[in-house]
Amino acid sequence: MSDRSTTDGADEPGPEEWEAVFWDIGGVILALDSVQAAHAEFVADLCDRHDVDATVEEAVETWRTTVGDYFRERDGTEFRSAREGYHRGIEAIVGEEVPREEWNPRFEAVVRSSIEPIPGAPEAIERLAELDLHVGVVSDVDDAEGRRMLERFDVRDHFDSITTSEEVGRTKPDPVIFETALEKAGVAPERSLMIGDRYDHDVKGAADMGMHGVAFGADDGPAVAYRIESPEDVLEIVDEE
Repeated sequence: MSDRSTTDGADEPGPEEWEAVFWDIGGVILALDSVQAAHAEFVADLCDRHDVDATVEEAVETWRTTVGDYFRERDGTEFRSAREGYHRGIEAIVGEEVPREEWNPRFEAVVRSSIEPIPGAPEAIERLAELDLHVGVVSDVDDAEGRRMLERFDVRDHFDSITTSEEVGRTKPDPVIFETALEKAGVAPERSLMIGDRYDHDVKGAADMGMHGVAFGADDGPAVAYRIESPEDVLEIVDEE
């Protein structure tokens, strides 16, 4: 069930007044543990193909550290492609550069077969698409990868817009990514909901733009307008029925 938080006593739009619902992907539509499992499977296969002198567990740790460091080195909200991070992770494990055309097809196949949606997310997206609302994505993923994930879960066609960090060159909570999404939708921020699993990036970032933050697993804080326990709970917010 959704839990409505108070935000400075301001009046919230009624169910008939919401105009847009925006979704993050990772942790809201995409189950992150399935991504971790997919990456571990790919690394194990990489070790086997290149006869890596390390255990799979050690290689996975090298992957995570290298990719993590790659993102931590970015300048503020500067966009950095996940594919470049993966490329560096592979080089760190194998000990030499592996051409992208060699590893990328196998990586995509493993991810495509392994990733899973958050329970209830595809159903909630499908039902929202039946309402008189703009349904959009605001995500830090690489553009093509994000679209493939949505296609994998059979929800791509239910979205009216997709806004990614690769497209705008900045990650959340930079205002430009939310501004771009709102411009595409042609809606006012105060009539918009943003569902996210990270407080500072998704919920507060949206709230700073005048949108209403919906926390799904995100930390609590004054920017949380609503908290939901399941993606389907957002339907209670937008639909009187």
